[in-house]
Order: sequence, then structure tokens, then C-alpha cells
Amino acid sequence: MRLNSAFKLAPLALTLILSCAYADTAQSGLETSGFDTSVRAQDDLFHAINGNWIKHTEIPADKSRWGSFMILRDLSDQRVHDLADALVHQHPKSGSEAQQIRDFYASFLDTGHLDQLGSAPIQPELDRIAAIHDRQTLARYLGEAQAHLSLPINLSVSADDREPTINRAGAAQGGLGLPDRDYYLKKDNARMAAARSAYHAYLSTLAALDGQPEPDQAADRVMALEAELAEQHWSKVDNRDPVKRYNPMTQDALAQSAPGLDWKLLLKAAHLDGADKIIVSQPSAITGAARLLAERPLDDWKLYLRLHALDHAAQTLPWPYRQAHFAFHGAALTGAKQPLPRWQQAAVELDRSVGFAVGQRYVAQYFPPEHKARMEALVANLFAAYKSSINDLSWMSPETKAKAQEKLSKYTIKIAYPSHWRNYQGLVVRAGDALGNRMRSEAYEWARDAAKLGKPVDKTEWHMTPQTVNAYYEATYNEIVFPAAILQPPFFNAAADDAVNYGGIGAVIGHEISHGFDDKGSQFDGDGRLNNWWTAADRQAFDALTSQLAAQFDAYEALPGAHVNGKLTLGENIADLSGLQIAYKAYKRSLQGRPAPVIDGLTGEQRFFMGFAQVWREKMRDEARLQQVTTDPHSPGEFRANGAAINHDGFHDAFGTKPGDGMYKPSEARIRLW
Repeated sequence: MRLNSAFKLAPLALTLILSCAYADTAQSGLETSGFDTSVRAQDDLFHAINGNWIKHTEIPADKSRWGSFMILRDLSDQRVHDLADALVHQHPKSGSEAQQIRDFYASFLDTGHLDQLGSAPIQPELDRIAAIHDRQTLARYLGEAQAHLSLPINLSVSADDREPTINRAGAAQGGLGLPDRDYYLKKDNARMAAARSAYHAYLSTLAALDGQPEPDQAADRVMALEAELAEQHWSKVDNRDPVKRYNPMTQDALAQSAPGLDWKLLLKAAHLDGADKIIVSQPSAITGAARLLAERPLDDWKLYLRLHALDHAAQTLPWPYRQAHFAFHGAALTGAKQPLPRWQQAAVELDRSVGFAVGQRYVAQYFPPEHKARMEALVANLFAAYKSSINDLSWMSPETKAKAQEKLSKYTIKIAYPSHWRNYQGLVVRAGDALGNRMRSEAYEWARDAAKLGKPVDKTEWHMTPQTVNAYYEATYNEIVFPAAILQPPFFNAAADDAVNYGGIGAVIGHEISHGFDDKGSQFDGDGRLNNWWTAADRQAFDALTSQLAAQFDAYEALPGAHVNGKLTLGENIADLSGLQIAYKAYKRSLQGRPAPVIDGLTGEQRFFMGFAQVWREKMRDEARLQQVTTDPHSPGEFRANGAAINHDGFHDAFGTKPGDGMYKPSEARIRLW
């Protein structure tokens, strides 16, 4: 799952504000000052709960959006900042994790030193690109650069969808500087045209800083290459189909399918030459990219790689590069008015590089052990509710129900932090070498992944750090994971009544469980194998229900003329709806037949749905919303809150909706999945 105050917060200020925001909610867990009493929940649940907050909240200048998730992400970044800052004046042992954290953080933070160094740190990489003199050296560089750049062909190592106990190599489309192929292909979309213009200006600036004699022409050449790549790319919707994306090929078969590229040289340079087969995600796009790499002028590809390398390095180069990077990636694509403060950028860099070393310290200082026990109890109750719900399904046959129960019984549950902490032994981090530290960290991670090739999958591994405000389901692991940083208000409040906790973190737990049974996750069995365990009739019944949900979300207009893509967001919308349904059942089970207490005049059932809507509180700039509806499988928050609740019988019962109410939906029209 994935997942905005009028002033910028200093590091300590946000902690105080977050505490104060929920100080008067210890009993109910609801932040009532955000309610808009002029809006009825029966007409618009999201704005009834969040409308006053939306009216009186400005998105901070350094943000593209603001709301529940971003407030917690700021808090998490500030805690990482504090942990790293405490090491700055210490003298930890060379090679220790403390030294790695300190020097990585301090080097990135020292912009004065970056300005003094000029472009010298990136010069060795530019020299490697300049040394490309034929298609063979191009293929070799593309292999070597896998650790650092998004390239026309991106390699990876991960669990094989059909044999999820073994790690295998993969190849996927990539290489675009704009967020998605639509930004190149939709010529009549004014917002995307503006993004293209901004990207051209950015490339031209990078080319000028690089000393290219005709910067605008250089930008033209690179964008022309990328537009041709975009024409080969699969759509975001097609990429959601795991069966279409599973195309195993031997190295020889891949070379035949995508001629024009020296695959053996590419794989050897990437340390993947031992691959028995490569899982190709988008065969036609890979064939198209290989053709373009063979046919388009070598000098154009070298220019493309130079500008992409400069883009990758820009935040660790002098001010003109950093300024240009923000003007495109920040202002143009997200609408942010100013960059994140440098300390926060450094915290993000730390998470990407030595994130679990930081995470171990984060958990020790900021995560109370009793919260994990409370979460374990909540998760157990959600699973019990899910098990019961599967048995009660009217549209599924007993045969498929049995297999669904088997899958549910095989889930792995990970809460807060790993059972074993990974280390970064051998990673070289040097004081005063921000770009070098980044590139060595990326190379270290790539070497770690490449070394997994052909080896058993380690199912204890985490793919998010504990300080990440998010959660996820991994189909090939058949696991749900809840990092420590999301286990706090408004998602989870240890001092609050259960109703809002079940509407908040309970719905999040239910959401992640439900991903194993959404349109994509349901194609994997309990062992994480891509395997059809459904009867044809049951799959047809499920598809009929989910097509109704896709149509519901297609009708939501996120921006004038820009609607939510119901097929792209289907998996997340299924998980939201199913998660809410299961969390509600779990909440009712937790009452053990007793009536829920009435708090502040609100029933437990009402507080449950209010807590759910409170979680999705957010404001977003138009540029960021355009990118979201184009590329993100998650719907905007208001549609997640209302779109799930409108299908829930419990919501209609709790608020007594009637014909004519904005959120009234006849019982026979409500979509009931899991």
C-alpha cells in the first residue's frame, strides 16, 4: 500500500505539534478540530471528517502534498536527523555503522564543500561514458551502470514468480526521464506538455553545465530517444498483469528475441552472466529498446547517458545542478515551491544507503516494545475475521474457499522491525565524498543483489526500513509487513478506544492481508507461486465484482479532465474496500457481544468509519495529483475514504443513510468482496 500547515517546521517543532494534535484525542482517537460540521458524513465522509483541516491548512512550501502520511514521514525524517546529528561530533571506529551513518550524513549535508569541489566528483563517470566507442563498450557500460541509473533495459534479481524459493535475474523496461510513457505520448494534454517543456529546460541546463556546445539541441536529441523508448513501453495497466509479465528466457533465447544488443557482455558486466534464465517483464519493450540501442547514433546514446548521469548526481554537485534538479523534479513534477531542507534530504539519503543501521537505532529509541504486542493482537483478530469472512462468501465455491483458507494460513507476518538486523560490512563511506558515498552504496546494494542469483530466497529479509511510514504485501513471500514508523497516531494510538484503532491501523492491516486476494495477488498461491488456484466460475464471479469497482473509480475526477484510472488502481481499491470490511468485522468481534461505548455522542461504529476517513486526510498540489493519477496505483485520499465506505453496509447502518444523501447507495448495488 501506499500510500499539508502553513509554515515549515523545525525538527523539534513537528514532534510537539504531532503530540498536541492528538493530546485531546486520548479517549476517542479522533482529531475533532479537523471536522467540518457543515458537511454530513452521510453526504461526504471524507470532508465531514477532514473539511475544516483542509480549509485551514496550507501545504508546506517544500511539499507536494500534506496529510497523515506526510506528517508522520516528516516526524520519521526528523528522528533520523536527530540520530545522525548525534554522531557528528563523535569519533566512531572506522568501518563501523556509526561511522558510516555519520560520514554519509555529514558529507551530504555539507553543501559548501560540494560547491568547492565543482563537477570533479562526477568526472570519472563522465570519462567512462566518453570512452564508449562502439556497441560492445556501450553494452558493457549499460551492465556496469545498473547499480546507478534507470536505463533502457533494467536488470534485477528477485524471487522467481513460478519458483518463489529461487532468486533469478529479471529484465524490465526503463530509461525515461519523465514519470511515465503518457508524458511523452499524450500530445494534447496541456499539463503533460508543461512537464515536457520543463524537462527539456532541465536537460538543456545540464547540457550547458556539462559544456555541450548546443545545449538546446542536446536536450532535443535526448528527448527524441526517450520518446522512442516511450512508444515501446507497456502501459501501467498492462504491467499489473503478473502472467503477461512472466516470460522466462535463456540467454540465447533472449539474444534471439531482442537482437542488436550484446546480451552476454551486458549480463557479464552486471555480474549476472551465471543466469540460467532471465524473466523478461515486457518482451516487446525489451526488443524495442535493444533495436534502438543498435540503430540510433552512438553519440546520441552517449549524450543520453551523460545527462542521465548528471541528473543522478545533481543533488551532490554544486548549487546550479541542485537548483536545476529541484526546478524539474520538485517544482515542475510535484508543484513544490522550495526544496526539502537539506537535513531532510540527508535523512532520505541515509534511508536509501544504510537504512537498516539507522533503523536499529530508530527502534531502540522511538518504538515502545508494548506497541508490537498490541499490534500482534490486532493482526490475530484481523486474520480470524478474514477466515470467517471467506467461509461466509456467497459468490465463491467450497473448493476455492478451501484454497483461499490454505493461502491465508500460510501468511508470514512481520511487525515493526526485522528479527535479525542486516549490516553494511565492507561498505566504504568517506568523509567529504557525498557522490562517492552514494555510488559506492548503490554498487554495494547491486553486488549484494547480484550475489543472490540462483540462490534460495531469504524469507526473513525486509524490503522496507523500520523508519518507513508505509506497509506492504509481497506476493512471492506471501507476507505482510508493518514498519515501526506507521504504528503511531493517527493510524495507531495506544491510548485510544479500539474503534478508531480498528478504523485506522486495523484497516491498514486488513488492506495488506487483502492484497493477497486482490486482482493481482489472488493469482499467487499460499507458497508465493504464480499459480491459478481458482475455479473458472469463481474467477469469473470475482472479475464481475471487481469490474464494478473499477467503473466506480473511473467516474472520480481527480483534476478537471483527469479521472482516476479504475483499472490501474483496482488492486489498491480492492484492498481498501476489503480491508475496511474485514477491520469492521474484527472490531465487532473484539466487542465480544457487548455494545460499543458511546464517546462524545458518537457510537463505536461511527467512530470506526471516522477513524478510517481521518487516516486519508491530505491535500495535494495539482502537479503531484496529475502524476498520481497517471502513474500511481493508489487513488487520491478522498476517493479511498469515500469509495470504500460507500460500499460498506456498516457505514450505511452507522449513519442511517437515505435516498438523496450524497453517499447513499442501495444495498443491492453495494460491492461486497472479501
